[in-house]
Amino acid sequence: MFNKVILVGNLTRDIELRYSSSGVAIAKVGIATNRRFKSATGEMKDETMFIDLTFFGRTAEIANQYLRKGSKVLVEGRLILEQWVGADGTKRSRHSVTVENMQMLDSKSDSMQQQSSYDMSAANSYSQPQQPTAAPQTPPSQPSSLQQSEPKIPEIDIDEDDIPF
Repeated sequence: MFNKVILVGNLTRDIELRYSSSGVAIAKVGIATNRRFKSATGEMKDETMFIDLTFFGRTAEIANQYLRKGSKVLVEGRLILEQWVGADGTKRSRHSVTVENMQMLDSKSDSMQQQSSYDMSAANSYSQPQQPTAAPQTPPSQPSSLQQSEPKIPEIDIDEDDIPF
């Protein structure tokens, strides 16, 4: 038998991190994935799916530290069926994904912008405020032509249609 799920999408809310009685980190969050297709009438339609994700261990802690609502992420995991009895006594169930591998897809600048806007809008106990840093000063003895600038990292614009899965 084979149970493997690969999803690419954006987080629908901030991660809820908890610890089990044995000390294992457990994080829960939702992801929204989109699919664009052409209907039988020829018009383009969008289909959005909302899926619950569960992270365990160090992956849960890393996800909580670096990901926020709106972060783009690729996750690999397995589909599980959660069952419980509701407050009214009815049996309830839902499918969710237990994440085994995660890859953050936001660029560093995107995640820094999300982090700074998050720090200003909702200062939770686990978020660290950003400390302003002074710009490095060049000593007057060095000519300005010797100043080194940061290397430019090219951005790659990948359309969701280009992803093979």
